[in-house]
Amino acid sequence: MFGINGTEMVILVVVALVVIGPKRLPEYAQKLRDFVRQMRRMAEGAKDSVRRDFGDDFKDVDWQKLDPRQYDPRRIVREALVEEDAAIRESKRQERASQESSSPESSGAALSIETDTEAAPTREKSPIERFQAQIDQRDRSAAAPFDPEAT
Repeated sequence: MFGINGTEMVILVVVALVVIGPKRLPEYAQKLRDFVRQMRRMAEGAKDSVRRDFGDDFKDVDWQKLDPRQYDPRRIVREALVEEDAAIRESKRQERASQESSSPESSGAALSIETDTEAAPTREKSPIERFQAQIDQRDRSAAAPFDPEAT
């Protein structure tokens, strides 16, 4: 609980016996017991108070979803970059479409460009999308590569 192993606990007990002394040790042990009981009562009172204040909504909270250990900063940044990259490409596409529709003298050229893009609907993937495709293709049954010298 506190990162203390058995050997360290034995050493602490021996030091407590020497410092406190065998005559006062039962008194201090009782004080420690009372303190722990009081802390438990206070914790239970705080839990009851929170339940009472939040009401029925408190029971419906998904605590696993709020666990900070599940958040991977690399995944969060990657997803944000993919969203931003897609939004930038979409805005550029809309900008080109509005420029093509607003220029009447290049309507013939615009038609030829549109037919070319319709013939080849493939578009260039962003680096993030290429990385995501590589992740999807990875064999999940095999262990991920590990470099012991890198750690």
